[in-house]
Amino acid sequence: MLDSILIVEDERDLAELVALHMGDLAREVRICADGAAALAQVREHPPALVILDLGLPGLDGLEVCRRLRAARRYVPILMLTARGSDAERVLGLELGADDYLVKPFNVMELAARVKALARRAVAFAPATVELRSAGLVLRPDARSVTLDGRELTLTAKEFDLLAHFMRSPGRVYTRSQLLDAIWGGAHDGYAHTVNSHINRLRAKIERDPAHPQLLLTVWGVGYKFVAPPASR
Repeated sequence: MLDSILIVEDERDLAELVALHMGDLAREVRICADGAAALAQVREHPPALVILDLGLPGLDGLEVCRRLRAARRYVPILMLTARGSDAERVLGLELGADDYLVKPFNVMELAARVKALARRAVAFAPATVELRSAGLVLRPDARSVTLDGRELTLTAKEFDLLAHFMRSPGRVYTRSQLLDAIWGGAHDGYAHTVNSHINRLRAKIERDPAHPQLLLTVWGVGYKFVAPPASR
């Protein structure tokens, strides 16, 4: 059971319905009707998971997602989106949301997705073992990465991608496998989300991003992380 879930939804009836069904999954469920109040709640009472509507008054859900992902502490985010807002869903995933549901949705499906995100949060819980390769030092417990002693600024998804690769050097992952492992599901049509995150990650960890030596493309398959020879 999760410690707490924060529901950020301005439709009161829907928020209360969701809260009713989340009561079996969390010890505490709180509701916020706008983005600014949600950010204040996260600062004062950090939740274990956020259910975030994109169509909020004032500070919208995308900006809330952006600010949550800019914070050092990671919290799983499940977005609620209006039907037909494909661009917003893609942008939400790009900003670091872990999953999404399109309104109207089945509350049983919502509960199943929340459970899946909770399981992933446990699987990706900070470990104490450092990962080292080619001047990179990744510290899971501090969620920090340095390259040749210089600290890198990674988004939550960039960090999770790098950790995933560094734990299994040489293994080739398809885009669908990466979506499932990092985003919690192989979202149809969103393979380019992986591509864009890979490109941004290369820009931060590669000495020459135009000619990557660490994070390689396996054409027609996916990507792999390769530790270069020690003499490099």
